[in-house]
Amino acid sequence: MTIEMKWLGHATWLIETEGHRILLDPFLNDSPTSPVKADEVDADVILVSHGHFDHVSDVASIASRNDSQVIANWEIAEWFAKNHSLENTVGMNIGGNFQSEFFKLKMTHAIHSSQLPDGSYGGNPGGFLLTLANKNIYFACDTSLFSDMQLIGKSGVDIAVLPIGDLFTMGPEDSIEAIKLIAPKQVLPSHYGTWPPIEQDAEAWANKVRDQTDAEPVVLTPGESHTF
Repeated sequence: MTIEMKWLGHATWLIETEGHRILLDPFLNDSPTSPVKADEVDADVILVSHGHFDHVSDVASIASRNDSQVIANWEIAEWFAKNHSLENTVGMNIGGNFQSEFFKLKMTHAIHSSQLPDGSYGGNPGGFLLTLANKNIYFACDTSLFSDMQLIGKSGVDIAVLPIGDLFTMGPEDSIEAIKLIAPKQVLPSHYGTWPPIEQDAEAWANKVRDQTDAEPVVLTPGESHTF
């Protein structure tokens, strides 16, 4: 059973396996780096890490068109149900697990902020440990470095997706320390290159990953996929 991870720019990822599609933090129509628009993307499940516009802006339109299940923290799930009439939502919280017929999900800690586009409180930001086809994929999402990443790594992480943009999240140097704590087999960079303040040299980052950790770096361009 193969898993395909496609980077749609910024912090948006589409994960596909056996006909199932999981979409993380859809920011497409207003993204300067997305290769597609929201009406070109289908999803069975949409994961939302926190409430910032560059992570939620296309959730409602995609979910409404596909009857997607939206999984987020309690406050964000309730906001989408109330403000966008989404009926298929799951509200959870940090440390909680959710089991579906084809994946298991744990919401992990993230150090960031969370406010919804209309100014509403967006609850606690989080990351996701996704277990799919006997593989563990850790999406750190928007966060700084924190030492408990070592505990997340104890689950045995096959792939970690880490932000490297700096300014709003951890940057390249802290991401190297995160990789050492998590000890994933492979690591993919995210949340960079969208706008000038978060421009990064991903190839230089990959060289540091190879030199300083045991993980294999995988650098994608928006629209490109990694299959494993």
